Amino acid sequence: MELNEVLRAFLEGGEDWERKNTSLKGVSLIKLPGTKSRAPSLAIEINPVNEKGAPMKKKGVMIMSAVELSAFREIFSNPKVDGLIRSIEEITPGKKGQKSGPEDILEL
Repeated sequence: MELNEVLRAFLEGGEDWERKNTSLKGVSLIKLPGTKSRAPSLAIEINPVNEKGAPMKKKGVMIMSAVELSAFREIFSNPKVDGLIRSIEEITPGKKGQKSGPEDILEL
């Protein structure tokens, strides 16, 4: 069966919020229910797995369009994000509990 046919069958016959695993570790499909203004749709959920095969996060990142995927790729490939996460990892043990105000923006 072709991929488009499988996806169409899942969209038409799957339960709302049903998750279908794919052959790519950490990538699954989710059937999103329709609303008053939007028909039911499918989304990709990206949630990397650990060495035991369990998801790393309770909920992954849901992507619903090529535009969203491109935007995430651009952010994830930015070297400043790498530097930011390294800095967070370095200071986190001694800085737990500190919060910034909502208007406080960190210039990277």
